[in-house]
Amino acid sequence: MAKINCIGILTSGGDSPGMNAAIRAVTRTALSKGFTVKGIYRGYEGLMNDEIETFTTESVSNIIARGGTILKSARSKAFTTPEGRKKAYETMKAEGIDALVVIGGNGSLTGARIFAQEFDVPCIGLPGTIDNDLYGTDLTIGYDTTLNTIVDCVDKIRDTANSHERIFFVEVMGRDAGFLAQNSAIASGAEAAIIPEDSTDADQLEHFIGRGIRKSKNSSIVIVSESPKCGAMFYADRVKKEYPQYDVRVSILGHLQRGGSPSARDRILASRLGSAAIDAILDGQRNVMVGIRNDEVVYVPFNDAVRPDKVLNKGLIRVLDELSI
Repeated sequence: MAKINCIGILTSGGDSPGMNAAIRAVTRTALSKGFTVKGIYRGYEGLMNDEIETFTTESVSNIIARGGTILKSARSKAFTTPEGRKKAYETMKAEGIDALVVIGGNGSLTGARIFAQEFDVPCIGLPGTIDNDLYGTDLTIGYDTTLNTIVDCVDKIRDTANSHERIFFVEVMGRDAGFLAQNSAIASGAEAAIIPEDSTDADQLEHFIGRGIRKSKNSSIVIVSESPKCGAMFYADRVKKEYPQYDVRVSILGHLQRGGSPSARDRILASRLGSAAIDAILDGQRNVMVGIRNDEVVYVPFNDAVRPDKVLNKGLIRVLDELSI
């Protein structure tokens, strides 16, 4: 294997709180080990278009508390083509970058896996996604902050739900994973969570909502995991049709979930994983995602990390059901 002297860092896909802490950790750990570090702006687009800058320790000063990513982010259609990846590789060679650290989610790490296979480039991935849907790691960078943001919002919505005796359907992010919806429902005292991992038919919906409204509660909060077909509006419309006596509202939290200063837990996680990414390069690891499992750093092959079947603990569904009576 060729000697690695220069490491490139990029962030890709949706931003998540803690990405800057990870950039800081990768940069400073790499510099302390004698590597040159180059920041790549706008993800794979920037790698193709040579939007690259040499980083020093000052480049990452005072960013640990900032949300978003100082490297910016983008979703690149061009990089999904062989021509785009070839252009990225040529830029990488011209810049003298020997290895990449990619911070992102499923799509970003899938791109890194393909790129690594095609051009034999050492790539290390860091799980930067609010969805917590990457396999092989207990937590992803940004998940904890987003969970706390959702809970804070739902606490405020609860005030008006109680005041007006309303049912609120609150839609949260998560794509095909219900981690945010299920855990925010438990943490906020919601009456129900509608998630992809627990298919909900009309009878279950009546069980979730009707039980609380009719028996002991004058309002209900239902957390819904986003879905193109069955989001919060879908369920709200169904309740309006089937239970017209109830006052129903919808709140779609949207992109405010991505923003904000990262929590202490996300800053620590990002710092540990960023440092471990450089350790992985020094150990000759390649084409793996750095994760955390049982509070220990683990290295997960890309093929395993991007599997679509990360399991949600079904016991959480029972807990919410029991606590929402």
